[in-house]
Amino acid sequence: MSVIDSLQSLNDLDLSDLDFDNLGSWPPALKVIVGFILWILIFTGGYYYHVEGLQAQLQTVRGQEADLRRDFEKKAFEAANLEAYKRQMVEMEESFGALVSQLPSDTEVPGLLEDITNKGEINGLTIDTIDLLDEVPEEFYMELPIRINAIGSYHDLGAFISGMAGLPRIVTLHDFDIKAPGSATNQLEMTILAKTYRYRDDENEGGR
Repeated sequence: MSVIDSLQSLNDLDLSDLDFDNLGSWPPALKVIVGFILWILIFTGGYYYHVEGLQAQLQTVRGQEADLRRDFEKKAFEAANLEAYKRQMVEMEESFGALVSQLPSDTEVPGLLEDITNKGEINGLTIDTIDLLDEVPEEFYMELPIRINAIGSYHDLGAFISGMAGLPRIVTLHDFDIKAPGSATNQLEMTILAKTYRYRDDENEGGR
């Protein structure tokens, strides 16, 4: 049967006469057409499925490329500024050493208490009590609280507080409490918590 005769037979074909349970009985031309259509569908589906996977892989690779570029730029910047970083580290170590040198050692605490007393007397205060409280351990340093009770005028108290900043050691002030001990005087009573610090030497802390 020629191709023309096969195509002509398709024109005379009634689809209701086709037996879908017996595809082998279909006309050869119809089987060729159906097979071709199925091949196109399978090829197209496989192509798009494969391409979709490649697209997802491409997006992943592009993301990795962007991350690698940023990492490379960061490392290149760090490498270009390595000498500057080294100088900064030296400056930071020197600054840290300067700060540590301002932290009193145990033997300097009595001198610090004397400085606080002198600072109060210079500013016209009466230092009632100075109590050295228990040390408070922190991660890199020990905190030494000092509770101060002083009596003086409002301006004298202000001058004393300002003068504390001029001490040669680091001292921070906390928990102000000012009250008038009586109505017949302009004197005020101030309780304040001063904190100074010393470097925490863990090798020697165990022996305390």
